[in-house]
Amino acid sequence: MSQSELVVFLLPSVLSLLLLFILMQRKQTRFNLPPGNMGWPFLGETFGYLKPYSATSIGEFMEEHISRYGKIYKSSLFGEPTIVSADAGLNRFILQNEGRLFECSYPKSIGGILGKWSMLVLVGDMHRDMRIISLNFLSHARLRTHLLKEVESQTLLVLSSWKENCTFSAQDEAKKFTFNLMAKHIMSLDPGEPETEQLKKEYVTFMKGVVSAPLNLPGTPYRKALKSRSIILKFIEQKMEERIAKMKGGVENLEDDDLLGWVLKHSNLSTEQILDLILSLLFAGHETSSVSIALAIYFLQACPGSIQQLKEEHIQISRAKKLAGETELNWDDYRKMEFTQCVISETLRLGNVVRFLHRKALKDVRYKGYDIPCGWKVLPVISAVHLDSTLFDQPQHFNPWRWQVSSTALRP
Repeated sequence: MSQSELVVFLLPSVLSLLLLFILMQRKQTRFNLPPGNMGWPFLGETFGYLKPYSATSIGEFMEEHISRYGKIYKSSLFGEPTIVSADAGLNRFILQNEGRLFECSYPKSIGGILGKWSMLVLVGDMHRDMRIISLNFLSHARLRTHLLKEVESQTLLVLSSWKENCTFSAQDEAKKFTFNLMAKHIMSLDPGEPETEQLKKEYVTFMKGVVSAPLNLPGTPYRKALKSRSIILKFIEQKMEERIAKMKGGVENLEDDDLLGWVLKHSNLSTEQILDLILSLLFAGHETSSVSIALAIYFLQACPGSIQQLKEEHIQISRAKKLAGETELNWDDYRKMEFTQCVISETLRLGNVVRFLHRKALKDVRYKGYDIPCGWKVLPVISAVHLDSTLFDQPQHFNPWRWQVSSTALRP
């Protein structure tokens, strides 16, 4: 092909891209958009935005952009024009108008690996229905009578496996605890059993792919995760078939103490919907909880005062139970753990387990003089608010006492 023929061949494509760019620019000029930089064509600023950084910081990318453009700025992320918000007011506004002005809008790769019926990617009525099913199972009464006891049981199981003066990974132990808890709560799987351990192995592979680049190529973590996802779903489906067979066989008192049994008895979800629901809850419950536990241990070891007050609080509860002739923790004991809750709140604030959310504008929205066009992505950056020095005194400092409402002064 000659040079002139190549030019003729490529010219329509180049002109089409140029026309698309001009139309996008014209559309943007109709709105009073926040300042910002759209970055490279197609790629935008995604790679810079996702560059790894400490959980207790907002990263160089966010620091630079907030310094240059303010707490609300425009960009191009994940292949779409985006409004990024580090503004507490806008973040609150976005979340308060969920389903009216904004809706969940995670990248397609997330739906590809978690499933199209995952609550993370569902929107509208179906998301609401799935959420109601999950909340009904995790009712307040059920938390008191079932989950609290199971949390204590799984905690004691992990602690009993530790040997004196042994060295262990807090993150690995936290993952072991949360996986065992979720597997028991969702499908009544006992820890240590061969099928539980095999499921855990596949789940670890699955998780490595969820947090990796969505490259469906041989040997990539994403491809391996898709394979593990298939194995996990087959395992769950087998458990479903066993339960359904018992129901058809007239077995009385089919256990609904776990999520699988409860959904089969109290919902009209299809098999595919149940599989995606269970997988997404296993993912959500395991990852957020295990990371939070590991972060709490990390923060506490650098704050002896917190450890001492935690010990005092729990020793006091333990002594009261012994005097009452009780052994198991109950809901009243949990409500007495006021400083424990402060530690949890501060861990979530400083640790930023969920750094930002994916949302999309359902209609043109105006906020503080800026326009958010319909169809644009909106990223409320939660970590930027948690680490905002105008909202929290010494935000990089682990200080559980800041959550004590009656406290008159911050403690070191």
